[in-house]
Amino acid sequence: MILPFSNIVIGPYAGDSRIKDVQFVKSSPRPKECPKDDRPEFAILGRSNVGKSSLINSLVRKKELALTSKKPGKTQLINHFLVNKSWYLVDLPGYGFAKAPEAAKTDWSSFTKGYFLNRSTLVAVLLLIDASVPPQRIDLDCANWLGRNNIPITFVFTKCDKMKVAKGKIPDENIKDFQEIIKQNYKQHPPWIMTSSVTGLGRDELLLHVSQLRNYWDQ
Repeated sequence: MILPFSNIVIGPYAGDSRIKDVQFVKSSPRPKECPKDDRPEFAILGRSNVGKSSLINSLVRKKELALTSKKPGKTQLINHFLVNKSWYLVDLPGYGFAKAPEAAKTDWSSFTKGYFLNRSTLVAVLLLIDASVPPQRIDLDCANWLGRNNIPITFVFTKCDKMKVAKGKIPDENIKDFQEIIKQNYKQHPPWIMTSSVTGLGRDELLLHVSQLRNYWDQ
């Protein structure tokens, strides 16, 4: 079965995707200070103000679990949230915001990339892409770096509730444009899904996808 508004195929590893409990564990200024246990992790990454915190709050259905702000650069540390006492959602600093405080000013090549390259419990990166705007070079560069380093990735298109504004394109068109560019560097297109933290589009489907990846990783 292919999940709606995505290319994700659900198979035998899909299981219970309900979130029954979620707790904030800690904020870490450096990758080496992250929790030291063997629980699987799903990292949420994206350009500043793409909607990372809003997506987290939508997934766990807690409005203020992750701080949201109209000002980009709000997330400055690596934040771990323990879900169902068995796996982590990890909120990473957004990239592409030059005026963030010191922790977020650090070039993500030496801060966030260090987490990706050295975190053995990382199952996949949920790379958030703003579907309300045309493809951004910074997002494409990030996706290509993850691909070159063989880090599993799922494209999570956000703000898919946004309607056409002025002479801009609708989310469907922006998503297709992004996918066409990505094909140039990926032999097989990574999983992707459309979401909206406003309408709840894609929430349950994304959690089902995460459950499938988590159960496969546990084998």
